[in-house]
Amino acid sequence: MITNIMHHSSHDIDELDEDLKSKSEIKREMHQLQEFAMKLVKMSKHQRSKLPLTEELQEAMVLADKIQNKHEALSRHVRFIAKVLQETDMEPIHKAMDVMANKHQQETAKFVRLEQLRDELIEKGGETIEALLAEYPGLERQKLRQLVRHAAKEKAAEKTGKHYKNLFSYLKEHAKD
Repeated sequence: MITNIMHHSSHDIDELDEDLKSKSEIKREMHQLQEFAMKLVKMSKHQRSKLPLTEELQEAMVLADKIQNKHEALSRHVRFIAKVLQETDMEPIHKAMDVMANKHQQETAKFVRLEQLRDELIEKGGETIEALLAEYPGLERQKLRQLVRHAAKEKAAEKTGKHYKNLFSYLKEHAKD
């Protein structure tokens, strides 16, 4: 019976060892939480409004906004936010931030595609215009041709300006994916 108790208690100790973290590991995790908390604090109010923050975190963000210019107070408050985050399920917050970052990347990619399309229209003209009109029936043939013609004149004169920008704006507004 004594061996059974000893065997059982040594098994419990092994389980406790797995649950215990080293002091440096705890510090590392807390520093990561503080960095994440600072990232949240530096976000705009509009961006934070899209995150699924708990009521306690929302209140902490309001206070953080008020003490932005007080460095010592802000760093103490960030440590507090990190402690709150430690007890919060952060997966939904991370997912929401990923979605926001991806949306920004998608907007950038769309912007680049439109710039390339504009440049291609200016360089090739007619055949590209016809292909674009077939792909986006919302575009007006006459207006598109006029914008391309004026933008091409500007580019030839090496003065990309008003018409070059107008063509881009027209494409942005009417050539939606």
